[in-house]
Amino acid sequence: MTEQDNSRITLSIKNLSKVFRSRHDRVQALNDVCLEIREGELFTLLGPSGCGKTTTLRCIAGFEKPTSGEIDFLGQDFTSIPPFRRNIGMVFQSYALFPHMSIFENVAYGLRIRKLSRRDIAERVNRIIQLVGLEATQKRKPSELSGGQQQRIALARALVYDPQLLLLDEPLSNLDAKLRVYMREEIRRIQQRAQVTTIYVTHDQEEALSISDRIAVMHAGRVSQVGTPDEIYENPSSIRVADFIGQANFLDCAVRRNGAPVLTFRSKEEISLRDSSGSIREFGHREGIFFVRPEQMEVAAEPDHANTLKGQVKVILYLGSVVRYYVEIFQNASPQEVLIDQDRRVQGVGVGDRVAVIIHGQEAKLFPSEQKQQLDQD
Repeated sequence: MTEQDNSRITLSIKNLSKVFRSRHDRVQALNDVCLEIREGELFTLLGPSGCGKTTTLRCIAGFEKPTSGEIDFLGQDFTSIPPFRRNIGMVFQSYALFPHMSIFENVAYGLRIRKLSRRDIAERVNRIIQLVGLEATQKRKPSELSGGQQQRIALARALVYDPQLLLLDEPLSNLDAKLRVYMREEIRRIQQRAQVTTIYVTHDQEEALSISDRIAVMHAGRVSQVGTPDEIYENPSSIRVADFIGQANFLDCAVRRNGAPVLTFRSKEEISLRDSSGSIREFGHREGIFFVRPEQMEVAAEPDHANTLKGQVKVILYLGSVVRYYVEIFQNASPQEVLIDQDRRVQGVGVGDRVAVIIHGQEAKLFPSEQKQQLDQD
């Protein structure tokens, strides 16, 4: 058990539900959400638009009243405490900086409302602006700063009064792609130095995987899976989570055991894989969906390779760090296309060529065939 596993639970959410009602409609935004956030961790709510992640955050902040359920923070029942008494810092998607105030005044605003002395305000503002690395901007107005600088000032304003909990709602969505990568690293650095428990909302899978201690994947108002980034990516609990996190291939197959476990595909080709975890044994003798990531497959020029699937290259994309192959697997009447990412171009393989697709000897991950309906519904 890691040190983080031993840390105390700061925030506990139990059976949280939220229903929005209008004269003509009823929308179940949250449905029995249960979460535990540990002290000092950066916990991310991840999911597509409309999954309930922002509604969960707003319930924690006190901006939405839950229809039912409990929110417990450090032993306090948050459901009955007004927002201004929750000692929570929040960074909004729009930054919400006051355009007529200097950067110093923006960061100091919350401290003035709390009636701190001038000396205390100056000490706190200087300390937190130094933490975000923008000491030279204190006399400027928000319009004189770049988007990334404005984001850091919004973060400084949320941290300046030492909140016990920091909430970030899609904080990087207004930035360009390169700046988002830089700022997510900055947010992680600042969060760790401030040692503040943080809940981060995003729909960006790469963003969540790169900065989070743990992630809750949400769908249709429910929590689908909670785990560390590597657990979520490498061992998804459902075909829906596997499909949402990163790129994924799903191949129809049947499972049989005659000594070593064997997957039989619709093309009648057979692949033997390791089963040290017992996942195939537990799955039993039945049809299923084989899940494999693009980087766990390889294109080979020799079509007669043993223990492989056969296919034809349809598209080749050069993406800088990887070369992506779209290969149509020969699956009788209904072929299936797979994505294969390699760190270099395979010599002698072009569009239209017949190839062997090698599945490396990783642990097999299988889902029941009926879960494929989830992909069609999404």
